[in-house]
Amino acid sequence: MTISDTNPPASTGQGGSPPHGAAAPTHHVAPQADHADRAKSFVQRVADLRAWLFLAALIIVFESWARLDFGGTFVLNGFNLQSIAIFAVAPLLLATGQTFVIISGGIDLSLGFIMGLAAVVASHAINALNPALGLPLAVLGGFVIAVAVAAIPGFVNGLLISRLKVPPFIGTLGMFGVARGVAFLLAGGTTVPVSNSVFATIGNGRFYSIPYIVIIAAVFVLIMHYLLSQTRFGQHNYAIGANVQAARRSGIDIKSHLLRLYILSAICAGVAGVLYAARFSAGAAQAGEPLLLDSVAAVVIGGASLFGGSGTILGTVAGALVIAVIQYGLVFVNVEPFWQFISVGVVIIISVLIDQAQRRFSGGRQDE
Repeated sequence: MTISDTNPPASTGQGGSPPHGAAAPTHHVAPQADHADRAKSFVQRVADLRAWLFLAALIIVFESWARLDFGGTFVLNGFNLQSIAIFAVAPLLLATGQTFVIISGGIDLSLGFIMGLAAVVASHAINALNPALGLPLAVLGGFVIAVAVAAIPGFVNGLLISRLKVPPFIGTLGMFGVARGVAFLLAGGTTVPVSNSVFATIGNGRFYSIPYIVIIAAVFVLIMHYLLSQTRFGQHNYAIGANVQAARRSGIDIKSHLLRLYILSAICAGVAGVLYAARFSAGAAQAGEPLLLDSVAAVVIGGASLFGGSGTILGTVAGALVIAVIQYGLVFVNVEPFWQFISVGVVIIISVLIDQAQRRFSGGRQDE
C-alpha cells in the first residue's frame, strides 16, 4: 500500500462541491453558530434570573425614592423588612401550590376561596376546641381540621381533571364558586373572631424580630421545594408538564399524579388560610380572593412557563417578594394603591415576553 492510497488528495464534485459522502467545510458556519449560542445562553440566564433582577431593580428604585423624598431608608429599615415578609406570606403559600399545578400544565383558580374556607374553618374549630383541649392543643386541632377540610375541594378538583377530563381552568373555576359559597355560609356573611391567645401569638409574635408566621411559611415552602426538586413526585410533575404523552409512555400514572397534585395545591391554600386567621385573630371567607392573581403572578414572574414543564419554588419565592415589595413600596412612598395593579400587571407582561423569547431561542413550542 502506498502513501497516496492511505492519504488520498481531497477532491471536489461538479462545481467545486464536495463529493457524495465527504464532509463539507464548516469553518464559515462556526462564528454564526457561536453568536447564536451566546444569544441563547444570555436569554436563558436572563429568563432564569428575571425575578431576582426585578427584585433588585425595585429595591434600588424604592430605596432611591425614599432617600430623595424624605431622607429615609427603605431596605435598611427592620420594620419595613418585617412588613414585606408578612405581606408575602399568604401570596407565597398560594403561589407554592400554584407552582406545582402550573408546572404540570394546569392552573388552579379555586385557591383563593379554599384559603378563605380554611381560615373560617380554623376559627370555628379553635373556638369549639378551646374548652375541651386548652389553648395550645386547640390551635393544633384547628390547624389539622382546617387543612383537612381544605384538601376536600382539592380532591374534587383532582377527580374532575384526572378522571372526568375536565379542563383545569373550567374545573377549578367551578370549585372557586363552590368554595366561595361554602366559606360565606360557614362565616355567616361576616368574619369569625378567634379567642385564643396562643393563636394570636403565632400570628403576631416574633422570634428574634422574625415573625412566627414568616418562620412557619419559610419551613413549609422549603419542604415543598424539596418535594418538587428532589423527589420522584417532582420529577413526574415536570415530565407531565413538558409532554404528557411521553410521560404516560414512560409509565407515569397521570391520573394518580394529578389527583395528588390538586390535593397538595389545596393543602398549601389551607396552610395560608390558617396563618391568615392567626395574623388577624379572625377568619374571613374573602381572605384569599384578592390573592389569586398574585399567586399566578408570583409563579410567572418567578420563571415558570404557563405552557408547563418549567419553574421552581425558589423562583416563586422571588416572584412573591417582587409583588410584596411593589405593594408595600408604593404604600411606603405614598402612591395611590391603584398603581399596585398596574405595576404588577406590567411585570407579568414583561415576564411572559421573556418566557416567549426563551422558548423561541430554545426551539420550544410557540402558539400562534
